[in-house]
Amino acid sequence: MMLNRRMLLAAAAAAPVLGLRAADAAAPFINAPAPAYYRFKLGQFEITVVSDGPLILPAPDQVMSEAPKPDIERMLKAARLPTNTWIGPQNLVVVNTGRNLVLFDTGMGDRSKAMGPNNGHLMRNLALAGIDPASIDVVCITHAHIDHCWGLVDARDRLNFPNARVALSQADFDFWTQESLLNNPATRDFVLYTRTNLLPVKDRLIAVRDGAEVVPGITAVATFGHTAGHHSYLIESEGKKLLNTGDVAHHPVLQLRHPEWKVIAWDSDPAAGSATRRRVLQQLATDGTPAIFYHFPFPGLGTVAPSGDAFAWLPTPINEG
Repeated sequence: MMLNRRMLLAAAAAAPVLGLRAADAAAPFINAPAPAYYRFKLGQFEITVVSDGPLILPAPDQVMSEAPKPDIERMLKAARLPTNTWIGPQNLVVVNTGRNLVLFDTGMGDRSKAMGPNNGHLMRNLALAGIDPASIDVVCITHAHIDHCWGLVDARDRLNFPNARVALSQADFDFWTQESLLNNPATRDFVLYTRTNLLPVKDRLIAVRDGAEVVPGITAVATFGHTAGHHSYLIESEGKKLLNTGDVAHHPVLQLRHPEWKVIAWDSDPAAGSATRRRVLQQLATDGTPAIFYHFPFPGLGTVAPSGDAFAWLPTPINEG
């Protein structure tokens, strides 16, 4: 088709109206992070995974210092992951059972940036997810490490969850609130702020134990090793199950392929930690129960599959409405 002068002039006049120029089509940048939550149904329960933001962790070869460094580097490179640093997400879980609103772990809180500048976002993301902290009636703490319990109070020592009881093993509560640990420079700040978070809820404590229900549909499962009182939590509704594993495993590649590698830097009992890790991973791989891992890529939800003599992590969304 040949274009005459009249057609060309008409097209030029229409271009601004139709938004054909690049400048006219541009939109402003939003410059705000997306709300960091993921929501799904498990039977009749509504579950929301909320991020507290990522932690900057030591390189994996420092954490698993007995493991062969060449093997660690080879596996990380194969997975296209950095070898000199480790970014650890924090996946906190809120379960609405219809009778109870239960939060699992509280992240780093807003008092310290000792593990990087981009965490401490639990309260913001709860608000974006439409969850009122005052409506939470149970906070389950898998264990009393700083990235799991330091969000119980704010920087002014006020309770973030003023109406909640706190479920935690007595062993972890007693150990990490010991006043004598304040005399050790290596643990002083760690214990100081752990005491700041745990002592105000001492009278609200639910001392969890293996096999006991915290609320109907949520059962504590002893998974000792990372700490002396570490517990995971089995969530069940209408025959559907989900295991919130806490820190049974931290890395979705290295610790699935080599659960026997000891976490010397973080586990209170590295041998027990690796034995627990293999036992839990084997059970998940055998029965197919989906799981949430606290430090796996957001939202940390998936299944464990057998892979040779070890395991593989399969990120798998749950879409039940």
